[in-house]
Amino acid sequence: MSRSVPVELAVTLDRAAATALPQQLAGALRDRVRDGELRPGVRLPSTRDLARQLRVSRAVVQAAYDQLHAEGWLLGRVGAGTYVADVGGADTPTRPATPPRQRATAARVVSLRPGVPLAETRPHPTWRRAWREVSASVPPAGYPDPLGLVELRAAVCEYLGRARGVACRPDEVMITTGTSHGWQLLLDAVLTDARRIGVEDPGYRKAVAAVRRAGRELVDVPVDRDGLIVDALPRDGALAAVYTTPAHQFPLGGRLPAGRRYALLDWARRHRSLIIEDDYDSEFRYDVAPLPALAQLDRASVVYLGTASKTLGPALRIGWLVADADVVARLAAFRSEVNDLPAWPVQRALLALFRDGHVDQTVRRVRRTYLDRCRRVCAALAPYGEIVGEDAGLHVNLLLPDAATEARVCAIAATNGVEVDALSDLRRSASGPRGLVVGYGANSDADLDYALATLVAALREGR
Repeated sequence: MSRSVPVELAVTLDRAAATALPQQLAGALRDRVRDGELRPGVRLPSTRDLARQLRVSRAVVQAAYDQLHAEGWLLGRVGAGTYVADVGGADTPTRPATPPRQRATAARVVSLRPGVPLAETRPHPTWRRAWREVSASVPPAGYPDPLGLVELRAAVCEYLGRARGVACRPDEVMITTGTSHGWQLLLDAVLTDARRIGVEDPGYRKAVAAVRRAGRELVDVPVDRDGLIVDALPRDGALAAVYTTPAHQFPLGGRLPAGRRYALLDWARRHRSLIIEDDYDSEFRYDVAPLPALAQLDRASVVYLGTASKTLGPALRIGWLVADADVVARLAAFRSEVNDLPAWPVQRALLALFRDGHVDQTVRRVRRTYLDRCRRVCAALAPYGEIVGEDAGLHVNLLLPDAATEARVCAIAATNGVEVDALSDLRRSASGPRGLVVGYGANSDADLDYALATLVAALREGR
């Protein structure tokens, strides 16, 4: 078959099915690549031709093609059409009903780590254009501004005001390499006299590690399914700051209710403490629109940490911090002293991506992908325990009856080449249910299918 001539595709779509038409079409094409019916290099029909053949809108075909492009199954050649990618091993079906037991010695290991986003398999045209702009721009003559490019800070202000309801000025924004970096800067430059720092328990391990690395006393603040328990905060004014994830508590997935939000801010004002708001994946809510940020309610008491890692990828290493202008000025002075300055080319590229709408487009596109994956994970795991935190983010929790079951399931899955976090590994002193923290953002569909089959087998055996 000539690779320059599009193949004919016999695909049947069921308009009465619960699965959306783009997902049906993407699944059918994905299966044919896996089964070897569509070989690497084969050219597919144009979106217009396939839409006419299937009697659907062109948007249905475009959405399916976009999904398969993002997953790496298809390649687009400018002016030449859409082709099947060489995914390696796609000829062999990858959905074993009962996975083999000796996976620890096999090369294939699938990680279900939470918080890791889907990696792009090919550069987006807007991404390429952004870096062309960087290469054609003249870098600053001296060291970069310790706050970051003023144009980028203005773009962040516009984005946060529109997407998160946070009204801020460029002099209240600092460009960082991510939320962990912003937190470390606060510990090193602002919270220098703080003895005790509160962090949610269970919570983000890197936030805990930063407190310990800074030599401060860590205070575990318990959470429940709604998020941080404000009534559990000390009333003696001894906490200088509390690190929290109110939009989507990590890892339980709670959404801090309005009453607790105001109670937390009132606690911070009365004790002159800072609230460190980690807004790490607020873009990905599947039930309602993203909730307003704490920083929208009280800018004086809240330092806001945001990142592009969950949307554009962690390899970019860029994020932002929003705080009172005096706090930001102290951070800038510290950065200048230690020469911890943001990289100009990455900032310049992110500015172009904001300006061209790439960030918003990416959020809309991957949100659909993550919602579909969340539903698949929940459907596979729900018979074996209670699902918690499925309304947002890149992971869900599967609650299990006891620690022994949790340990057995994790061990069996690891033996078969699937790494999954135990919920108890994220606890420090607080008691609570045991379970699995199952991330679904990073892997290909084939790997996710394998991991779910492996996990289901482990759950059956572990019980």
